[in-house]
Amino acid sequence: MKSILKDKTILIMGVANKWSIAWGIAESCFEAGANIIFSYQGERNRQALEKLTSNMRSVHLYKCDVTSDEEIIDLFGQIKENFGIINGIVHSIAFAKREELEGAYYNTSRQGYHLAQDISVYSLVAVANHARKVLTDGGSIVTLTYFGGEKAVPNYNVMGVAKSALESSVRYLAADLGVDAIRVNSISAGPIKTLAAQGVKGFNDILHIYEDKVPLKRTVTQREVGDTAVFLLSRMSRGITGENIHVDAGYHAIGLL
Repeated sequence: MKSILKDKTILIMGVANKWSIAWGIAESCFEAGANIIFSYQGERNRQALEKLTSNMRSVHLYKCDVTSDEEIIDLFGQIKENFGIINGIVHSIAFAKREELEGAYYNTSRQGYHLAQDISVYSLVAVANHARKVLTDGGSIVTLTYFGGEKAVPNYNVMGVAKSALESSVRYLAADLGVDAIRVNSISAGPIKTLAAQGVKGFNDILHIYEDKVPLKRTVTQREVGDTAVFLLSRMSRGITGENIHVDAGYHAIGLL
């Protein structure tokens, strides 16, 4: 594990703070020997990343708002200029308005629906498209999803629908990019106490029920998701694409709680 990503360069998109799943992935990638590039949105996010990464070597920060095609193009242009090629991308980007994550799904606003799809789903499509110029030696793209994309989870609403579209996008992108030896997979993480998850009404209640019912009788950690991401980013998973791997303590195997 210590050298599985040695001499590999990985772009990680979506670290918000130290509780982020993306940060758990970053820590796992760092321990596996990777050189890491982070994208950030806004000055506050950049400052937070600088503090988080102060003890990491070979870390590079680039600005990118994924709602802007120009910034995505510029991101990969800079990466190509400075690195030539990279070996993997972690897409851990999702957003929905807090008011859309409670009550009945049919109350979803048109604008809220479009926003969730744009940031949570289309961003992966746009990133994959422009990443081809730096994934010229093959590579791996990993995105993050949740069981709410497979089954209706109370209050997950518009984000669950976005995760369904994200998982479908993984399959279509895998089919298109396979000819370039680029693999695309997703990880379906169990509920984890992130700031984003706290925005889903009733999340803490779901978490307590989950711990009691799942086969492993516990929740999963950011680092467990991170270690799975390392596997998907490494040559050990070179025969896997278009897959959705559950890291959820076995919840998906037993159905609804």
